Amino acid sequence: MIFAIRTIVGREEVVLESLYNRALKYSIPIKALMHPQEIKGYVFVEGDLENVRELIKGVVNVRGLITSPINISELEKFLKPKESKIEVNIGDVIEVVSGPFKDTRGKITRIDNIKREVTIEPLEVSVPIPITIPIELVKIVEKKK
Repeated sequence: MIFAIRTIVGREEVVLESLYNRALKYSIPIKALMHPQEIKGYVFVEGDLENVRELIKGVVNVRGLITSPINISELEKFLKPKESKIEVNIGDVIEVVSGPFKDTRGKITRIDNIKREVTIEPLEVSVPIPITIPIELVKIVEKKK
């Protein structure tokens, strides 16, 4: 069964790591730990209720346990990678359309489809420093030939 653990918002990754380490140290049988980035203040644990209760004892930043199980179908949308609306390839020239690097043009040097990020090297600088940005913040200026 899957249970939700309430945490302090912004501390989900710390809680996840603490739970993982505690499960290893005390051999608490759990099957999975998960924190979807879209859901703030919660981490999810798959295991028996008593094991999950034992797991969260004394863990800093844990605010409580929701004891009613969660159906996997409610979490499936967070398990599937999001489909990219923009097709990019290594070598394409792009322009950043939002964020601190807005209006920066660069060449794509790496694509991470899981995290949905691209790494670019800006074109209009004397020393190109790689910048990693979400794929949604770029538009293609010129396709690689």
